[in-house]
Amino acid sequence: MEFQKRYGLYREMAEEYLRGLFTVGQPYGRLQEAMGYSLLAGGKRVRPVLALAVCETLGGEPETALPLGCALELVHTYSLIHDDLPCMDNDDLRRGRPTCHKVYGETMAVLAGDALQAEAFRLIAAAPGLSGEQRAEAVFALASACGGDGMVAGQVLDVNGLTGGETELRRLCALKTGALLRAAAALGSIAAGASPENRQGAEDYAAHIGLAFQVRDDMLDVIADQAEFGKPVGSDREEGKRTFVDLLGLDGCGALVAEETRLAKSAVSKFKNNEFLLDLADSLSERRA
Repeated sequence: MEFQKRYGLYREMAEEYLRGLFTVGQPYGRLQEAMGYSLLAGGKRVRPVLALAVCETLGGEPETALPLGCALELVHTYSLIHDDLPCMDNDDLRRGRPTCHKVYGETMAVLAGDALQAEAFRLIAAAPGLSGEQRAEAVFALASACGGDGMVAGQVLDVNGLTGGETELRRLCALKTGALLRAAAALGSIAAGASPENRQGAEDYAAHIGLAFQVRDDMLDVIADQAEFGKPVGSDREEGKRTFVDLLGLDGCGALVAEETRLAKSAVSKFKNNEFLLDLADSLSERRA
């Protein structure tokens, strides 16, 4: 199956699952509206796609990984809602439309993010087709990725400006962006019942595409078309954030993206039927939005 067709299949599986999660027929229905507004705003769904792809590549059924991958998307969405708040990045646009707090107010946006994070763990706890041990392992993997030593730690480094050099910036990316991508690989591996060796290979792959993804994002903040990018171009510079472009220049960033993509592909080179993962790494390194 060609790459774009398979990506579209995984993405539609995730979209259909996410569309069925929340109803608004409650006295507190505006909360579900706000959750759905951000969750169903589109996007590439890279994280659930990666979880499904890793699961299938390692011999599992992608449907088994679906609740786990979608749980990850709930966490990712909560992080975007909170990132956009005036107390953090103060962004007005996300995926080409007003951010959650611009539509529903800051209080409801905070609560929508809080609820999405909790719902993610409910999805894992209720996931069919998994043993209790697998569910517990998946909860641990997601909590580790999004907590105080994971994504949130990365956000602290970001808002406090603790990224003076390349080493610090790499640490930031490994936590804020890379942690959830590594979790996607871990969750897909868990759903497939993969060996520790294969799980490590999948997580290494995800770590490398995570760094390549963020470096490419820094490049796009300089060179992208705003309508295509879906959020204001140049916002990092306006906010005084130090990026890989500042440290390495566009040519240096392009070389780093190429090297991290090469390392990602090497990490899964021994996997059977790894064509999709190889193509995914290339696709992310060349993205325009």
